[in-house]
Amino acid sequence: MMSRKTFSEIHAEVSSRYPSGQTPGGVSVDDIVQLRLQNTYDTHLDIARGMAGVMRADMAAYDADPGKFTQSLGCWSGFHAQQMIKAVKRLRGTARGTYVYLSGWMVAGLRNRWGHLPDQSMHEKTAVADLIQEIYVSLRQADEVALNDLFKALKAATTEAERQQAIAAIDGFESHVVPIIADIDAGFGNEHATYLLAKELIKAGACCLQIENQVSDAKQCGHQDGKVTVPREDFIEKLRACRLAFEELGVDDGVIVARTDSLGAGLTQKVPVSQRPGDLASDYIKWLKVEPITEANPIREGELALYQNGAFVKPARLPNGLFPFREGTGRQRVIEDCIASLTQGGADLLWIETDTPNVDEIAGMVAEIRKAVPNAKLTYNNSPSFNWTLNLRKQVRAQWLAEGSIAEADYPDGNELMKPDFDDTDLGREADARLQRFQTDISARAGVFHNLITLPTFHLTAKSVDELSRGYFGEEKMLAYVRTVQRQEIRRGISAVRHQHEVGSDLGDSFKEMVAGERALKAGGHANTMNQFAAE
Repeated sequence: MMSRKTFSEIHAEVSSRYPSGQTPGGVSVDDIVQLRLQNTYDTHLDIARGMAGVMRADMAAYDADPGKFTQSLGCWSGFHAQQMIKAVKRLRGTARGTYVYLSGWMVAGLRNRWGHLPDQSMHEKTAVADLIQEIYVSLRQADEVALNDLFKALKAATTEAERQQAIAAIDGFESHVVPIIADIDAGFGNEHATYLLAKELIKAGACCLQIENQVSDAKQCGHQDGKVTVPREDFIEKLRACRLAFEELGVDDGVIVARTDSLGAGLTQKVPVSQRPGDLASDYIKWLKVEPITEANPIREGELALYQNGAFVKPARLPNGLFPFREGTGRQRVIEDCIASLTQGGADLLWIETDTPNVDEIAGMVAEIRKAVPNAKLTYNNSPSFNWTLNLRKQVRAQWLAEGSIAEADYPDGNELMKPDFDDTDLGREADARLQRFQTDISARAGVFHNLITLPTFHLTAKSVDELSRGYFGEEKMLAYVRTVQRQEIRRGISAVRHQHEVGSDLGDSFKEMVAGERALKAGGHANTMNQFAAE
């Protein structure tokens, strides 16, 4: 919270200005204190500064104990983020260690004026900043609603013990505001464009920016084909652009996540200029697919030549001018990308985009990175693009076959393993157990500080709307809504069941009382149907 002062401190401060208990216009000191405490942050830039400190503290805690990893879900509206944080607080009593992930994929697909479009930098630059702003407005409103309820309890106190208990609850209130990891894609242009956009995201409240090493004008979703990477010098310049944006705005602890797509990216747009052996350019060029120049394969008009290992060679080139890398080099390029981003680009965290969820694969790469940077840490995309059930079942089957504990015929290979017939088998149960501990394992073994799911609320919305629609427009009618939605909200204690209260109806009543007293026309009287629902 912006104000770290207690109720009593603020009350004393305001009372010293207005000893009568009221301003000359009749505004109550108590009401001023309430509104000051409900305003948990003055600006969203203050949020970015505060949440950067939260992330840094969490990273230090993880370095000391890898069991203290953090998590987030990708949210495509302020309401999704608000309900996620409320759910975590109901579950754990705190939202510490929980972040919001802001996915460029979901901005392109769901927050786009131009329609539902793929994750190819095809959304307006301002859309990400707008969503950050919206999320923090929603989280701050959750603070206001919750604190307003606590102040109602204070006003209703009839004994000094009740009053002190209510004040303690106000002073001990934990904000719903948490860090946002914001996807800035590949920077939406050159390094200056990246800097300008980064400033907008930070001013909207982002304490952490995630940027990837793809070409801006050829950006693809990390789980699509056709990805084109940039030379490491180019990427480092964009990392510096992000750092300058943080520093200019006074977010000294701003966090940068450097994402590499090299594991699945087989192309580059540029052949960088090497100044000396072993520099960033030469380490990038050495992985290009090349052909020897011979009498049978001479250099031709318009072709390029490189001098490598004492001989001239021709880099392969596609009709569109792109240069392919040698097959099977992705893993080594990832390791080199990560080391360069940390040691020369000043990145704080890494993101390695993979094509399957495999703890051993990630752990192996991180072990290599940590030889150069011992405290290297990752965010990891527990992506919905993976078929988690099939991948984990295949991994279990392969391991058990190698150990000799099953025969080939015991379980089928391939997509057959997806069938529900295998849900209650030994293999199905073991795969599910590994799913349950996947994040714990990858954090302990592979340096993953932050586990996220990029677009779960996209899929959740599709599934839940389908579930309700099938019943409501089918045979169940109103039973479908009551059974799948309202009854579950009530029994789980989800505050949104009182939807008027959730969006601030009681806040409005409180403010009307502050300015109008007994003349206030309030919405929360006996005729309000929300009274049919018990308070959370």
